[in-house]
Amino acid sequence: MKKVLVTGADGFIGSHLTENLLEKGYDVKAFTMYNSFNTWGWLDSLPKEKLEQIEIFCGDVRDPNGVREAMKGVDAVFHLAALIAIPFSYHSPDSYVDTNIKGTLNILQAARELETERILITSTSEVYGTAQYVPIDEKHPFQGQSPYSATKIGADRLAESFYRSFQLPVSIVRPFNTYGPRQSARAVIPTIIAQLLAGREEIKLGSLTPTRDFNYVKDTTAGFIAIAESEQTIGEEINIATQREISIGELAEEIINQINPGAHIVCDEERLRPEKSEVNRLLGSNEKIRRLTKWEPQYTFEQGIAETIEWISHHLESYKYDIYNV
Repeated sequence: MKKVLVTGADGFIGSHLTENLLEKGYDVKAFTMYNSFNTWGWLDSLPKEKLEQIEIFCGDVRDPNGVREAMKGVDAVFHLAALIAIPFSYHSPDSYVDTNIKGTLNILQAARELETERILITSTSEVYGTAQYVPIDEKHPFQGQSPYSATKIGADRLAESFYRSFQLPVSIVRPFNTYGPRQSARAVIPTIIAQLLAGREEIKLGSLTPTRDFNYVKDTTAGFIAIAESEQTIGEEINIATQREISIGELAEEIINQINPGAHIVCDEERLRPEKSEVNRLLGSNEKIRRLTKWEPQYTFEQGIAETIEWISHHLESYKYDIYNV
């Protein structure tokens, strides 16, 4: 497996994965969302010498012909392209079905036709809904608590069906909440950091009680590569998790203490999810990924937060910290 395609390479995790694959000597083709501005998302921020090593393919995962063209001649596909914002899925669910379900189907169909050696489909811990037991292992029931999570459940089950029906060499990769440099302001950690760095004394947040299992992005991408490089992971769905949880309130206090201990949190009603849609607890089991691969998390939460603060402090102009970003 030498030539790989990363869909969603222009996004947060996808751009880091593209870099990580390059560092490991892979020949990388980056599938980015076509737009008339000719922007390649976060890939535009990479050093010129790195960008020159990447083959860029602009397209749309919703288009089956474009997907097939992009996948010609590659040994493996890391499929990350998706719509991911939960609040946006409340009012635009059709676009989530088109991108997350139909887009994944296009990848699977092309892989079957082209006999692609490995396909990694990106899932999310949101497919589990609020934890019914912890740590959440891969046998935990699924619960569609938002249109977003419902479409990811649908995409995962399609991937499973192609493995079972056509022996397609699929692995379903299920990262728990990932954070780090380049993450958009719609996520909680950049929201807190950007407000603090902008000098705000009142930090606007939604519910403070939900807990999350946060992966630093470099650990997440190392998990993707470890899963791709193991033969034992074919036909499996695999969590990437730290097996540690922290509440949003505790998380905010940790970041406040690192930047401005005088700041305090206020609840912003606009940021609250509908009661039955809020996922109250996510704590993932990483037993399976550690058993099937050599992956281990390399970053502590404190180290990851410090690197993220450092990066956002140099890119604050990219963040609209005065509004609620959906």
